[in-house]
Amino acid sequence: MFWRPWAYFLCFLLRMKDNNTPFEPEVYMLRATFVSLICNVVLVSIKATALFLVNSLAIAVDLGISLVGLSVSVILYYSIKLANRPADLFHNYGYGKVENVCEAMEGVVLIGIALAMSSQALTHLFHPRHIEMPWIGFASSMVNVSLNFGGAFYIFKMAEKSSSPAIHAEGVHYKLEGFISGVIGLSFLVSMFLSSRGMEGSARFVDPVAALLVSVMVIIPSVDLAKKSFFNLLDASVEESSQMEILKQLSKHLDRFCEFRDLRTRTSGRKKFVEFKLVVPEDISFREGHKTVRVLENDIKTHIPDSEVSIKMVPCEKDCSFSAKGLRCPYL
Repeated sequence: MFWRPWAYFLCFLLRMKDNNTPFEPEVYMLRATFVSLICNVVLVSIKATALFLVNSLAIAVDLGISLVGLSVSVILYYSIKLANRPADLFHNYGYGKVENVCEAMEGVVLIGIALAMSSQALTHLFHPRHIEMPWIGFASSMVNVSLNFGGAFYIFKMAEKSSSPAIHAEGVHYKLEGFISGVIGLSFLVSMFLSSRGMEGSARFVDPVAALLVSVMVIIPSVDLAKKSFFNLLDASVEESSQMEILKQLSKHLDRFCEFRDLRTRTSGRKKFVEFKLVVPEDISFREGHKTVRVLENDIKTHIPDSEVSIKMVPCEKDCSFSAKGLRCPYL
């Protein structure tokens, strides 16, 4: 693909293309925001220049999206710094939810821009205007496509390494912008084709139609992004794969406890919190019960990255079938 050289160039600049040396998640997150910031500055410059020369509503919509992206990149950089701060007296579970706030903010702002630009597009449908130098618009759109997909490729790599929802949302944003720039570039091709066939009247409608289409393309994923982030702000449980991993680790030590109760999980940005009660035989020593708890905590933390595990050990109430029949507890 034509955008891959940009992605590999970015990887080369940050020495990440062939370097498999593990880093702290914060390092990957900061590198992703740095690339996002640089790309957004370049994109805003290109689109602002193209808008001045071409006077296209579709480019204006695209520029508005990039301005939002640039603002979010700056906010995201400082938010990641905050999100990686350790828990303290006032925030016992840390600052991870800042990432979800960034997601929600980006989704809401993009929805607002899309609604505003769609109303402008509808107005221009009734009063279409001539587009100046559409070939410049097409050329700039193709450059934007390569930058957006190249940036998305790198940011998704960093999101995978850091497990950060905010970085993943930024990758989705870049990928969406790539498709939008592609649609705008296609609209300029259609406009030039119609003009070359002497259909100037029809060519005038291409730009507002493209702007309206772009607005719809922005609204749908932005609503999903805002909905998902707001849901995560409400202490959503961890994803199904992590829940199954917890049960898998518990099943590996079934011979060391009677049962578990009140399993609860929650997410805070990329961090996951797990807590439950572990019922152990009443007659075992505290040391043995604590050893079982520590083994389970370590196993769950190992298989679920960025997780905090809290297990409360409680004694068996001897209400099981073994106790009712006077049999010896099988877990002793």
